[in-house]
Amino acid sequence: MRSVARFGDERRQTVQALALRSPRTAARGLTADDVVVGISASGRTPYVIAAVLEARTRLALSVSVGCNPDSAAGREADMAIDGVVGPDVIARATRQKAGTAQKLVLNMLTTLAMVRSHKTYGNRMVDVRATNAKLVARAFSLVQDVTGAASAEVQAALDASDGEVKTAIAVILTGASAASARERLDAAAGSLRAVL
Repeated sequence: MRSVARFGDERRQTVQALALRSPRTAARGLTADDVVVGISASGRTPYVIAAVLEARTRLALSVSVGCNPDSAAGREADMAIDGVVGPDVIARATRQKAGTAQKLVLNMLTTLAMVRSHKTYGNRMVDVRATNAKLVARAFSLVQDVTGAASAEVQAALDASDGEVKTAIAVILTGASAASARERLDAAAGSLRAVL
């Protein structure tokens, strides 16, 4: 009985945490447009199971990332991704093999999400916000690498595009104005490939 009551407490805390996770979900709540990824090496963590169950009640996609096939979290999730790694060198040291396997899975998920949401062009992340000197230099380099344009043309396109890398690339490669390139990108759901 004690674990059931504790799970109920975990569920309440999880629901509150999911609601506050981002400004978007805080404003409108978790919806079918969201994805909840529960990360637990064992697949038994009450907080993760509660998050997966809450996602189901809100019709959001739920994914369990763990290292234990047929885990409780995996059974409750819409999708279970289990990296079966075997025992760690040091017993119960999940930060070793299990943690590494989960990190690789999360890298793959986020990479796919960036590609599917049109934040990349080829193998480059082109949806960059140049908010500091390092990112300003990266934006310049990205535009120059993709377009092959001279430095002056790259800088002029970035200036006209308010530092937006995708817009600057579209300006150089299509000859459109920044406003027109931005409109085309908006119409193409942000896909630079579609605009070009």
